[in-house]
Parts: sequence; C-alpha cells; structure tokens
Amino acid sequence: MANPAQPPQTTEHGGGVWSIPVPIPDNPLGHTLVHLVETDTGPVVVDTGWDHPSSWQALTEGLRACGTSVEELKGVVLTHYHPDHHGLSARVREASGAWIAMHAADADVVRRSRETAPASWLLSLLDRLALTGAPEEEIAPLRAFAAEAGPDAVPGHHAALPDREIVPGELLDLPGRRLRAIWTPGHTPGHVCLHLEEEHPNPGTLTGHGRLFSGDHLLPTVSPHIGLYEDPEDDSVDPLGDYLDSLERVDRLRPAEVLPAHQYAFTDSRGRVAELLSHHGERLEEMYALLAEGPCTPWELAERMTWNRPWAEIPFASRGMAVSEVAAHLWRLVKLGRAEQVPESDPGRYRAA
Repeated sequence: MANPAQPPQTTEHGGGVWSIPVPIPDNPLGHTLVHLVETDTGPVVVDTGWDHPSSWQALTEGLRACGTSVEELKGVVLTHYHPDHHGLSARVREASGAWIAMHAADADVVRRSRETAPASWLLSLLDRLALTGAPEEEIAPLRAFAAEAGPDAVPGHHAALPDREIVPGELLDLPGRRLRAIWTPGHTPGHVCLHLEEEHPNPGTLTGHGRLFSGDHLLPTVSPHIGLYEDPEDDSVDPLGDYLDSLERVDRLRPAEVLPAHQYAFTDSRGRVAELLSHHGERLEEMYALLAEGPCTPWELAERMTWNRPWAEIPFASRGMAVSEVAAHLWRLVKLGRAEQVPESDPGRYRAA
C-alpha cells in the first residue's frame, strides 16, 4: 500500500497498522476505531463500524487516506458481534469479497438473532427485564412498540454471518503477520483481543511485547459494559467472572501498546487492568452492603447503587443496561457464595448469604 500524508482523522501507528475513526450516530462514545493491518496478501481490517451512510463514508474515505480502498480488503477480523463493530461487515464483504472471522460464541448470537423476528427478540429482552423487578408501567409502552417492531428495529439484527472461526490461542491466517487470538469473554461471550506478536515499530522507552487490539475489553478510561449474556436460561453463566478472568489473561501478555476500539491508543495496560479490577471489586462490595440491609430485586439494587448521575435522571433505555450490569455483579456474588435468592420470591429477590 502507498503511504500518503495522513489527514487528521486517520492515524498511522507504524509497522503497517492504521486506525480509522468510524462514527456511531447519536452515541456518546462518538466513534469506533477500525484498525487496518497490512499483510503479504493484502489489507485486513479489525472491526468495521456501525451500519450507517455516514459511517460507511468515513470508513471508505479513511481507507483511501491510508492508501487502499474497501475493494482491496481481503478480510474482516471481528473482536465481537456488537453493531458498532460488526455493522458494516456485510457491506464490506459485498464490495470486496473479503472473508469475515468471528469467535464461535458470538457467531452463534448472530445466527440466533437472524433467525428470530425483531419483535420476538425485543419482547424477550423485555421479559428478561421484567424478571429483574422492573415496574410494569415502565415496560408496558415498550411492549407496545416491540409488538409492532419492523425489520430495522434492532440494530445489527441482520448482520452478516461470518465465514471463518477465530480459534482462541491460534495465529490468524494472515501471511507476513503474527496475530494471535486471545479469548476475552465478558463484554460478550465470544469477545476476542488480538495480540500482534511483533516487535513494536517505535520501541523507544516502551516495555512489553507487541501490540494488542483490545476491542471493547480494555479501554483507556471507560469501563466496558458487563451485563448478562443472551441466554438467560443458562444458570452457569458468569459474565463478570469471565471478564475478570479475561483481564488477568490480558495482563499476562504485557503488551507494549494497546490499540482499543474506542477512545485512543495507550501504553499502560497493567495499570489499566489494575484499575478495572479495583472498580469491579468496589462495585461488588457496594452491592453486598446493600444486600446485607435487606432483600432486593436487581431493579431495586440498581435504584440504590451509585451511578454517574441520579437514578431518576437516567433514561429508561440506559436503566436497562444498568440493571443488566447489576445482574452480572449479582450473579458473581452468588457464584462466590456471598448472595442467594430468597426462596419462592417472584420477581426474584436476593439477600446476602
């Protein structure tokens, strides 16, 4: 690929790696950083961005600024299935014939989503919300909306099915590169980080080994959403436990630099892992203290937990994500033997064990 002068919206990280900010409409995160990786057989991208005309324009213009084009792409490596990462994959494949690779657990979510009508998918989510103790008067208007939901009501509902599987621990088939898949479940069941096991092109005073495309697993200042997975009937799931284990796994890699899917590249991976472990430890202790005061539903716990603004000011859609996070932390306490469900409570109430 050519190496033209880089406009402000793209960043060349050296060693055949670039990042392209692709906007996420009406989202406080602002954009997804799509990473372009040069290989001996042609360029490959890590994630693609949200499926929206402005996002597609940003991706195609960013690729041209990096000296290539969407038509030249040979592959798409996905960190996870969320629509701000997987959204444009189908359009990229249509334009280029590129293969699409994803971990099997997330590919299964994509497959089930495609096989379920949007209305049914939304109603199942609302049923799960009701089980947390959410007031029916808040859910009822959303049930009416969900019952009439059209094909575009769920972002990414018709996302492309991947045609390659990312196998944890294995090197991806990228000639001329050493990119190893690291399974990091928590944010999603099949989230992967990708460890570029090559000498950093600008070592300077950096310590560590290679670079890590961290997706949403490790961000410089934002704590990724850790909520319940898509299979609520599986009582063996423990998303927060998965996430904490995954943080430890990434910590052992000691990358010299982290290239996340949001915000900006950073170097202190060990410090950031320690901050996130401490954050979730504090959240668990806060929740345990509330449970010790008396039984609560997950919704009631969420109402009493500390957030970045008062509960009354949080929009209902965001409350759903907050309750999902509370539930994930609650399941962790149950797994640790520190909390238990009150027998025969409906909706389920939990207490300190």
